[in-house]
Amino acid sequence: MDKTKSFNISKHVVFQAYKLVKKNKGSAGVDGQTIKHFEEKLKDNLFKIWNRMSSGSYFPPPVKVVEIPKKNGGTRILGVPSIGDRIAQMTAKLYFEPLVEPHFDDNSYGYRPGKSALDAVGITRRRCWSYNWVLEFDIKGMFDNIDHKLLMKAVKKHTNHKWLILYIRRWLKAPFQYENGRVVERNSGTPQGGVISPVLANLFMHYAFDKWINRMYSNNPWSRYADDAVIHCKTADEAQAIKRTLEQRLNACGLELHPDKTRVVYCKDTNRIEEHNNIQFTFLGYTFRPRKAVNRKTREVFTSFLPAISNKSKKHIRQTIKKWHLLWMTNKNLDQIAEKYNSIIRGWLNYYGRYGRGELKTVLTHINYHLLHWIRRKYKKCKYKPQKAQEYLVKMANESKNLFAHWRVGILPTTG
Repeated sequence: MDKTKSFNISKHVVFQAYKLVKKNKGSAGVDGQTIKHFEEKLKDNLFKIWNRMSSGSYFPPPVKVVEIPKKNGGTRILGVPSIGDRIAQMTAKLYFEPLVEPHFDDNSYGYRPGKSALDAVGITRRRCWSYNWVLEFDIKGMFDNIDHKLLMKAVKKHTNHKWLILYIRRWLKAPFQYENGRVVERNSGTPQGGVISPVLANLFMHYAFDKWINRMYSNNPWSRYADDAVIHCKTADEAQAIKRTLEQRLNACGLELHPDKTRVVYCKDTNRIEEHNNIQFTFLGYTFRPRKAVNRKTREVFTSFLPAISNKSKKHIRQTIKKWHLLWMTNKNLDQIAEKYNSIIRGWLNYYGRYGRGELKTVLTHINYHLLHWIRRKYKKCKYKPQKAQEYLVKMANESKNLFAHWRVGILPTTG
């Protein structure tokens, strides 16, 4: 340890933090500095961060506010720290996360090493076959409303490193700065978009919800991804009772159930004959509802409660494909178009294709539809002959089935 410094922070960890921030990419903060600009004086900039953090004189700059449109309308406030501040936060995260991660519950899936949203969807799918009812809930503005005093109490429970406590408190208090220059002080929440925010949010929810639900309702399995969660119940009355006590618990912690995204759902299938108004719910982009299924052994058709891509996610994918404006990319060939968009298509296939892939196929055929119009615009001989354009696209797909990621899995254009 450098005896001239107040805190023992490794230069190597600061460098590791820089590499992780670079890998994650992201836009510039309030200072307008990009990762490329930061790297022009990399050694000096990293030393400055280490030196200030080690001496206790590091103060985070304001957080840039970016308004992100939500799929269902409205906007979400995203806080974008500067490149230097992201590196400082990542440095703290590399020290702090290993202290709290071992204490987190296995049913918490959001923003955790080795866990994913698909893991949460998978375990929820299996549990819906064993439990007739689900309490689906969402916490309204969780990242914006986390109580700082309660959070800092939890932080201190897991670390006695004074520098971690000092800087986490400063990051929580760092003001928001809007595009017009307006600066807003903050007294609650942890910015969605901050590097250390996810682990802090998980720590808060670990005490506000995870440990509480295990203590109060140990017989009810649950899955949580950040502010989105489901609790499995045996009866409707049990689900309603949990909903009431959960609302009280969250209110005591300064949080609120989202009124439009919290409901009791009946997991209806062939063997469940009760009637209920709610027989579907959406969790992490998947809608769970009664769907036709086939017994692999007997080939018998029955109704099961299964997940598949939600209508909102379908709409988002269709809108994204439309925004590609393939119609205007006549200066490119199919190989170039495939190279440009295959990573996005693969992402959709890997996530939404895990369960109920047939529903996803109906959405990705829109790519073929837009490619058809691209052909008609690019090639004069096809402009007024849609059937000829269709035949050409089918021919290309059959000859180069590995060209597009969705062609590779059989979502091919047809002549019909």
